[in-house]
Amino acid sequence: MLDRGFFLTLQAIRRQVAAMPNEFYLIRFIHPVTRTSAPGERLWTADQLSQGGIVRFLRSRNREGFDVYIYPYAERRNAGYILVDLDHADSHIIPTMHANGHEPCAVLQTSPGHLQAWVHVSPTPLDPEVATEIGKQLARSYRGDLASTDWRHLGRLAGFTNQKPARRQASGYAPWVKLLHAQLGLATHGASLLQAAERRLSQHGLPNDRIRVPPTACASEPSDGSSACRQALASSLTPAEASQIYQRWMLRLRIPQRFSPPDWSIADKWIAKDLLWRRTPAAQVEAILRLGSPGFPRRHSDPDDYLRRTLARASMELQRSPFPAPDTPRRVDSLPASGVHHG
Repeated sequence: MLDRGFFLTLQAIRRQVAAMPNEFYLIRFIHPVTRTSAPGERLWTADQLSQGGIVRFLRSRNREGFDVYIYPYAERRNAGYILVDLDHADSHIIPTMHANGHEPCAVLQTSPGHLQAWVHVSPTPLDPEVATEIGKQLARSYRGDLASTDWRHLGRLAGFTNQKPARRQASGYAPWVKLLHAQLGLATHGASLLQAAERRLSQHGLPNDRIRVPPTACASEPSDGSSACRQALASSLTPAEASQIYQRWMLRLRIPQRFSPPDWSIADKWIAKDLLWRRTPAAQVEAILRLGSPGFPRRHSDPDDYLRRTLARASMELQRSPFPAPDTPRRVDSLPASGVHHG
């Protein structure tokens, strides 16, 4: 027998995570009355969240009275996604966000009159202080809930019911959490939000070694040999950060399993292609390869030309045949507590 509810939930999950690509997602079940979490918290990949057995498990928890929350996970940092809790949103809020260059990648109706928006401001992880500051700025700009702006705040996962008693409909049924909009991509003015947050934190005395011009500040400038933006990127992205990003994508694309030893030219192109597919600015991709690719420049006589050709090939292949990146499953036993949206 066809389970229409199951397929609607599956479709909603797939659309939401596709608009918010990340290596892992934290899923947490919270009881709306006791505010306690169900045991068995873990990380999931996008592929796992699209599997029928997993979806049925999530739906069973929801039927038991637990709300289902999601958070793009990046260990002790923010994955680049900022949640804006629009509990009293009017019909003009989302169009205004688009007009201001703060386009949400996902908009959910958690119950009638209550919205949540996820804004993708950076393709690389953010320090907690910076992410929280951006969350506060967006909440102030769009009359959002300032209590829901911490850097690891949980948002609702689409396709499940909102079990909060105050949100019950007149019929007594719990309303569905609906996905109103899902669009892959960085916010147009995400770099400006990052720069403004860095400036405010610097003015409030955050140590200088924690404040750097964000790499996405050069999003609109071409990556060429004479670009001043490239030098700015090289000074703002540390080798340790670039190496961490590179190694994470190495594992994500399973390059060590496919090549032993790795062919670094192929690895560079694949990683560049995946980052470009996620709309990472070309200048930032170049900086990640330059600083993070093991042993770079290796034997390349003209490193700048090599990087230009690598990005050009990655871009050309992407135009011919876009691809979704594979995921690597991972389980965790315990994670730090996260904020929970109460809408």
